[in-house]
Amino acid sequence: MNRRCVLSFAAVILALAAMIYINIITGTVRITGSEVFDILFGKVTDSMETEVLMNIRLPRTVAAVILGGALALSGYMLQTFFDNPIVGPFVLGISSGAKLTVAIALIFLMSGGYKAGSLFLVGAAFVGALLSMGFVLLISLKVRSAGILVVCGIMTGYICSAITDLVVTFADDSNIVNLHNWSMGSLSGTSGHDAIMMSVVTGICLIAAVMLQKPIGAYRLGEAYAAGGGVNVRFLRIMLILISSGLAATVTAFAGPISFVGIAVPHLMKGMTGTSEPKVMIPGSFLLGALITLACDCIARTLFAPTEVSISSVTAVILVPVVIAVMIKRKR
Repeated sequence: MNRRCVLSFAAVILALAAMIYINIITGTVRITGSEVFDILFGKVTDSMETEVLMNIRLPRTVAAVILGGALALSGYMLQTFFDNPIVGPFVLGISSGAKLTVAIALIFLMSGGYKAGSLFLVGAAFVGALLSMGFVLLISLKVRSAGILVVCGIMTGYICSAITDLVVTFADDSNIVNLHNWSMGSLSGTSGHDAIMMSVVTGICLIAAVMLQKPIGAYRLGEAYAAGGGVNVRFLRIMLILISSGLAATVTAFAGPISFVGIAVPHLMKGMTGTSEPKVMIPGSFLLGALITLACDCIARTLFAPTEVSISSVTAVILVPVVIAVMIKRKR
Protein backbone atom coordinates (compact mmCIF):
# COMPACT_ATOMS: atom_id res chain seq x y z
CA MET A 1 0.00 0.00 0.00
CA ASN A 2 1.54 3.30 -1.09
CA ARG A 3 1.86 6.50 0.90
CA ARG A 4 -1.23 8.07 -0.68
CA CYS A 5 -3.38 5.14 0.42
CA VAL A 6 -1.98 5.22 3.95
CA LEU A 7 -2.65 8.95 4.28
CA SER A 8 -6.16 8.55 2.86
CA PHE A 9 -7.02 5.76 5.30
CA ALA A 10 -5.57 7.72 8.21
CA ALA A 11 -7.61 10.80 7.28
CA VAL A 12 -10.83 8.81 6.93
CA ILE A 13 -10.32 6.96 10.22
CA LEU A 14 -9.54 10.16 12.14
CA ALA A 15 -12.54 11.94 10.59
CA LEU A 16 -14.76 8.95 11.42
CA ALA A 17 -13.60 8.97 15.05
CA ALA A 18 -14.28 12.71 15.28
CA MET A 19 -17.71 12.34 13.70
CA ILE A 20 -18.64 9.52 16.10
CA TYR A 21 -17.76 11.81 19.01
CA ILE A 22 -19.74 14.72 17.52
CA ASN A 23 -22.81 12.51 16.98
CA ILE A 24 -22.69 11.24 20.55
CA ILE A 25 -22.50 14.66 22.24
CA THR A 26 -24.75 16.61 19.83
CA GLY A 27 -28.51 16.77 20.20
CA THR A 28 -31.39 18.25 22.15
CA VAL A 29 -29.90 16.90 25.38
CA ARG A 30 -26.35 18.24 25.69
CA ILE A 31 -23.80 15.67 26.88
CA THR A 32 -20.22 16.73 27.58
CA GLY A 33 -17.17 14.64 26.74
CA SER A 34 -16.44 13.91 30.40
CA GLU A 35 -20.03 12.74 30.94
CA VAL A 36 -19.72 10.41 27.94
CA PHE A 37 -16.65 8.71 29.42
CA ASP A 38 -18.24 8.51 32.88
CA ILE A 39 -21.32 6.83 31.41
CA LEU A 40 -19.36 4.43 29.19
CA PHE A 41 -17.12 3.33 32.08
CA GLY A 42 -20.05 2.87 34.45
CA LYS A 43 -19.35 5.79 36.79
CA VAL A 44 -22.79 7.26 36.09
CA THR A 45 -25.66 4.78 35.67
CA ASP A 46 -28.88 6.55 36.66
CA SER A 47 -29.40 9.79 34.79
CA MET A 48 -31.25 11.20 31.81
CA GLU A 49 -27.93 11.56 29.97
CA THR A 50 -27.22 7.85 30.48
CA GLU A 51 -30.60 6.91 29.05
CA VAL A 52 -30.15 9.17 26.03
CA LEU A 53 -26.59 8.02 25.30
CA MET A 54 -27.01 4.27 25.78
CA ASN A 55 -30.50 3.79 24.34
CA ILE A 56 -30.71 6.45 21.63
CA ARG A 57 -27.48 8.02 20.44
CA LEU A 58 -25.04 5.12 20.73
CA PRO A 59 -27.25 2.58 18.86
CA ARG A 60 -28.02 5.19 16.20
CA THR A 61 -24.34 6.05 15.75
CA VAL A 62 -23.43 2.38 15.44
CA ALA A 63 -26.23 1.93 12.91
CA ALA A 64 -25.01 4.86 10.79
CA VAL A 65 -21.47 3.46 10.74
CA ILE A 66 -22.49 -0.12 9.94
CA LEU A 67 -25.22 0.65 7.40
CA GLY A 68 -23.22 3.39 5.67
CA GLY A 69 -20.32 1.02 5.23
CA ALA A 70 -22.68 -1.71 4.02
CA LEU A 71 -24.19 0.57 1.38
CA ALA A 72 -20.82 1.66 0.03
CA LEU A 73 -19.51 -1.90 -0.09
CA SER A 74 -22.69 -3.07 -1.83
CA GLY A 75 -22.22 -0.35 -4.42
CA TYR A 76 -18.63 -1.41 -5.05
CA MET A 77 -19.69 -5.03 -5.48
CA LEU A 78 -22.42 -4.09 -7.97
CA GLN A 79 -20.08 -1.85 -9.95
CA THR A 80 -17.62 -4.74 -10.13
CA PHE A 81 -20.32 -7.22 -11.15
CA PHE A 82 -21.76 -5.08 -13.95
CA ASP A 83 -18.43 -3.47 -14.85
CA ASN A 84 -20.31 -0.17 -14.72
CA PRO A 85 -19.27 2.82 -12.56
CA ILE A 86 -22.75 4.36 -12.34
CA VAL A 87 -24.71 1.53 -10.74
CA GLY A 88 -25.64 1.04 -7.10
CA PRO A 89 -28.35 -0.58 -4.96
CA PHE A 90 -30.53 2.54 -5.03
CA VAL A 91 -30.08 3.29 -8.74
CA LEU A 92 -30.76 -0.30 -9.85
CA GLY A 93 -33.96 -0.52 -7.80
CA ILE A 94 -32.58 -3.17 -5.44
CA SER A 95 -33.24 -1.02 -2.37
CA SER A 96 -36.77 -0.32 -3.62
CA GLY A 97 -37.45 -4.03 -4.09
CA ALA A 98 -36.27 -4.71 -0.55
CA LYS A 99 -38.45 -1.84 0.69
CA LEU A 100 -41.50 -3.33 -0.99
CA THR A 101 -41.21 -6.77 0.60
CA VAL A 102 -40.43 -5.30 4.04
CA ALA A 103 -43.44 -2.96 3.83
CA ILE A 104 -45.75 -5.83 2.87
CA ALA A 105 -44.36 -8.02 5.65
CA LEU A 106 -44.67 -5.24 8.25
CA ILE A 107 -48.26 -4.40 7.34
CA PHE A 108 -49.24 -8.07 7.34
CA LEU A 109 -47.75 -8.61 10.80
CA MET A 110 -49.02 -5.32 12.25
CA SER A 111 -52.55 -6.02 11.07
CA GLY A 112 -52.42 -9.29 12.99
CA GLY A 113 -51.04 -7.64 16.11
CA TYR A 114 -47.57 -9.16 15.79
CA LYS A 115 -44.18 -7.49 16.02
CA ALA A 116 -41.56 -8.24 13.36
CA GLY A 117 -38.15 -9.39 14.56
CA SER A 118 -34.90 -8.04 13.15
CA LEU A 119 -33.96 -11.33 11.49
CA PHE A 120 -37.39 -11.56 9.86
CA LEU A 121 -37.06 -8.04 8.41
CA VAL A 122 -33.62 -8.78 7.02
CA GLY A 123 -34.94 -11.98 5.44
CA ALA A 124 -37.90 -10.18 3.86
CA ALA A 125 -35.64 -7.44 2.53
CA PHE A 126 -33.19 -10.02 1.16
CA VAL A 127 -35.98 -11.70 -0.81
CA GLY A 128 -37.04 -8.37 -2.29
CA ALA A 129 -33.45 -7.43 -3.11
CA LEU A 130 -32.87 -10.74 -4.89
CA LEU A 131 -36.09 -10.40 -6.89
CA SER A 132 -35.12 -6.90 -8.06
CA MET A 133 -31.56 -8.03 -8.75
CA GLY A 134 -32.88 -10.96 -10.80
CA PHE A 135 -35.04 -8.64 -12.88
CA VAL A 136 -32.10 -6.32 -13.55
CA LEU A 137 -29.94 -9.32 -14.51
CA LEU A 138 -32.55 -10.43 -17.04
CA ILE A 139 -32.48 -6.95 -18.55
CA SER A 140 -28.68 -6.95 -18.63
CA LEU A 141 -28.71 -10.14 -20.72
CA LYS A 142 -30.74 -8.38 -23.39
CA VAL A 143 -29.29 -4.87 -23.11
CA ARG A 144 -25.59 -4.09 -23.27
CA SER A 145 -25.93 -0.31 -23.00
CA ALA A 146 -24.99 0.94 -19.52
CA GLY A 147 -27.31 3.92 -19.84
CA ILE A 148 -30.35 1.81 -20.73
CA LEU A 149 -29.55 -0.61 -17.90
CA VAL A 150 -29.47 2.23 -15.39
CA VAL A 151 -32.73 3.67 -16.75
CA CYS A 152 -34.39 0.23 -16.46
CA GLY A 153 -33.14 -0.03 -12.89
CA ILE A 154 -34.56 3.38 -12.06
CA MET A 155 -37.90 2.41 -13.61
CA THR A 156 -37.89 -0.80 -11.56
CA GLY A 157 -37.32 1.29 -8.45
CA TYR A 158 -40.22 3.56 -9.35
CA ILE A 159 -42.55 0.58 -9.84
CA CYS A 160 -41.58 -0.92 -6.48
CA SER A 161 -41.93 2.45 -4.74
CA ALA A 162 -45.36 3.00 -6.31
CA ILE A 163 -46.58 -0.41 -5.13
CA THR A 164 -45.14 0.31 -1.66
CA ASP A 165 -47.00 3.63 -1.49
CA LEU A 166 -50.19 1.86 -2.56
CA VAL A 167 -49.76 -0.77 0.14
CA VAL A 168 -49.05 1.87 2.80
CA THR A 169 -52.17 3.80 1.75
CA PHE A 170 -54.36 0.87 2.77
CA ALA A 171 -52.55 0.25 6.06
CA ASP A 172 -54.13 1.06 9.41
CA ASP A 173 -53.82 4.70 10.45
CA SER A 174 -51.74 3.73 13.48
CA ASN A 175 -49.14 2.07 11.26
CA ILE A 176 -48.88 4.66 8.50
CA VAL A 177 -46.70 7.16 10.37
CA ASN A 178 -44.00 4.64 11.25
CA LEU A 179 -44.06 3.13 7.77
CA HIS A 180 -43.87 6.55 6.13
CA ASN A 181 -40.84 7.63 8.19
CA TRP A 182 -39.08 4.33 7.51
CA SER A 183 -39.88 4.38 3.77
CA MET A 184 -38.21 7.81 3.43
CA GLY A 185 -34.97 6.58 5.02
CA SER A 186 -34.33 7.16 8.72
CA LEU A 187 -32.11 5.81 11.50
CA SER A 188 -34.48 7.06 14.18
CA GLY A 189 -35.63 4.47 16.69
CA THR A 190 -32.68 2.11 16.26
CA SER A 191 -32.31 -0.11 19.31
CA GLY A 192 -29.27 -1.85 20.75
CA HIS A 193 -30.62 -5.21 19.54
CA ASP A 194 -31.00 -3.82 16.02
CA ALA A 195 -27.42 -2.53 16.11
CA ILE A 196 -26.13 -5.97 17.11
CA MET A 197 -28.14 -7.75 14.41
CA MET A 198 -27.05 -5.42 11.60
CA SER A 199 -23.43 -5.66 12.80
CA VAL A 200 -23.50 -9.45 12.62
CA VAL A 201 -25.05 -9.63 9.13
CA THR A 202 -22.82 -6.88 7.73
CA GLY A 203 -19.75 -8.40 9.38
CA ILE A 204 -20.39 -11.74 7.66
CA CYS A 205 -20.77 -10.02 4.29
CA LEU A 206 -17.64 -7.93 4.86
CA ILE A 207 -15.56 -11.00 5.76
CA ALA A 208 -16.84 -12.79 2.65
CA ALA A 209 -15.90 -9.78 0.50
CA VAL A 210 -12.38 -9.65 1.98
CA MET A 211 -11.89 -13.36 1.32
CA LEU A 212 -12.86 -12.79 -2.33
CA GLN A 213 -10.60 -9.80 -2.93
CA LYS A 214 -8.07 -11.72 -5.07
CA PRO A 215 -10.71 -13.32 -7.35
CA ILE A 216 -12.42 -9.91 -7.62
CA GLY A 217 -9.11 -8.35 -8.67
CA ALA A 218 -8.76 -10.92 -11.44
CA TYR A 219 -12.42 -10.58 -12.46
CA ARG A 220 -12.00 -6.84 -12.96
CA LEU A 221 -9.50 -7.62 -15.74
CA GLY A 222 -12.09 -9.66 -17.63
CA GLU A 223 -13.90 -12.97 -17.27
CA ALA A 224 -11.52 -14.74 -19.65
CA TYR A 225 -8.50 -13.53 -17.67
CA ALA A 226 -10.08 -14.60 -14.37
CA ALA A 227 -11.04 -18.04 -15.72
CA GLY A 228 -7.52 -18.49 -17.10
CA GLY A 229 -6.15 -17.68 -13.64
CA GLY A 230 -8.18 -20.44 -12.03
CA VAL A 231 -11.09 -18.34 -10.77
CA ASN A 232 -14.49 -20.01 -10.68
CA VAL A 233 -16.26 -17.13 -12.44
CA ARG A 234 -19.78 -18.50 -11.99
CA PHE A 235 -19.29 -18.96 -8.24
CA LEU A 236 -17.75 -15.50 -7.95
CA ARG A 237 -20.67 -13.85 -9.77
CA ILE A 238 -23.15 -15.63 -7.48
CA MET A 239 -21.22 -14.46 -4.42
CA LEU A 240 -21.14 -10.88 -5.70
CA ILE A 241 -24.93 -10.99 -6.11
CA LEU A 242 -25.50 -12.52 -2.66
CA ILE A 243 -23.12 -10.16 -0.85
CA SER A 244 -24.39 -6.99 -2.52
CA SER A 245 -28.04 -8.02 -2.07
CA GLY A 246 -27.46 -9.00 1.56
CA LEU A 247 -25.82 -5.67 2.36
CA ALA A 248 -28.51 -3.64 0.59
CA ALA A 249 -31.24 -5.70 2.27
CA THR A 250 -29.77 -5.10 5.73
CA VAL A 251 -29.72 -1.35 5.18
CA THR A 252 -33.30 -1.27 3.88
CA ALA A 253 -34.64 -3.51 6.65
CA PHE A 254 -33.37 -1.26 9.43
CA ALA A 255 -33.24 2.22 7.91
CA GLY A 256 -35.28 2.18 4.71
CA PRO A 257 -33.75 3.22 1.38
CA ILE A 258 -30.74 5.57 1.62
CA SER A 259 -29.85 7.08 -1.73
CA PHE A 260 -26.59 7.53 -3.65
CA VAL A 261 -24.14 6.38 -0.95
CA GLY A 262 -23.58 3.09 -2.79
CA ILE A 263 -22.86 4.69 -6.14
CA ALA A 264 -20.80 7.75 -5.09
CA VAL A 265 -18.58 6.52 -2.24
CA PRO A 266 -16.51 3.97 -4.25
CA HIS A 267 -15.62 6.74 -6.71
CA LEU A 268 -14.67 9.12 -3.92
CA MET A 269 -12.44 6.46 -2.35
CA LYS A 270 -10.85 5.66 -5.70
CA GLY A 271 -10.12 9.36 -6.21
CA MET A 272 -8.57 9.66 -2.74
CA THR A 273 -6.32 6.61 -2.99
CA GLY A 274 -5.58 6.68 -6.72
CA THR A 275 -6.21 2.95 -7.06
CA SER A 276 -9.13 0.59 -7.63
CA GLU A 277 -7.54 -2.56 -6.18
CA PRO A 278 -10.03 -4.59 -4.12
CA LYS A 279 -7.65 -4.86 -1.15
CA VAL A 280 -7.87 -1.06 -0.89
CA MET A 281 -11.41 -0.45 -2.13
CA ILE A 282 -13.23 -2.99 0.06
CA PRO A 283 -12.12 -1.63 3.46
CA GLY A 284 -11.78 1.91 2.12
CA SER A 285 -15.30 2.05 0.70
CA PHE A 286 -16.70 0.66 3.94
CA LEU A 287 -14.93 3.26 6.10
CA LEU A 288 -15.71 6.21 3.84
CA GLY A 289 -19.35 5.11 3.50
CA ALA A 290 -19.58 4.96 7.29
CA LEU A 291 -18.11 8.47 7.59
CA ILE A 292 -20.39 10.07 4.99
CA THR A 293 -23.56 8.39 6.28
CA LEU A 294 -22.74 9.36 9.86
CA ALA A 295 -22.16 12.98 8.81
CA CYS A 296 -25.41 13.04 6.81
CA ASP A 297 -27.35 11.58 9.73
CA CYS A 298 -25.94 14.26 12.02
CA ILE A 299 -27.14 16.93 9.57
CA ALA A 300 -30.53 15.23 9.19
CA ARG A 301 -31.29 15.27 12.92
CA THR A 302 -29.74 18.60 13.92
CA LEU A 303 -30.21 20.99 10.97
CA PHE A 304 -33.88 21.70 11.71
CA ALA A 305 -34.02 20.31 15.26
CA PRO A 306 -36.29 19.25 16.83
CA THR A 307 -37.74 18.37 13.40
CA GLU A 308 -35.80 15.56 11.72
CA VAL A 309 -35.45 15.34 7.95
CA SER A 310 -34.94 12.19 5.91
CA ILE A 311 -31.31 11.05 5.76
CA SER A 312 -31.91 10.07 2.14
CA SER A 313 -32.67 13.72 1.32
CA VAL A 314 -29.34 14.82 2.81
CA THR A 315 -27.31 12.13 1.03
CA ALA A 316 -29.00 13.03 -2.26
CA VAL A 317 -28.14 16.72 -1.96
CA ILE A 318 -24.51 16.00 -1.05
CA LEU A 319 -23.75 13.03 -3.33
CA VAL A 320 -25.76 13.68 -6.50
CA PRO A 321 -23.08 16.16 -7.75
CA VAL A 322 -20.52 13.37 -7.37
CA VAL A 323 -22.67 11.02 -9.48
CA ILE A 324 -23.15 13.70 -12.14
CA ALA A 325 -19.38 14.33 -12.26
CA VAL A 326 -18.74 10.59 -12.71
CA MET A 327 -21.23 10.40 -15.58
CA ILE A 328 -19.72 13.44 -17.31
CA LYS A 329 -16.22 12.02 -16.93
CA ARG A 330 -17.35 8.64 -18.30
CA LYS A 331 -19.00 10.35 -21.28
CA ARG A 332 -15.78 12.19 -22.09
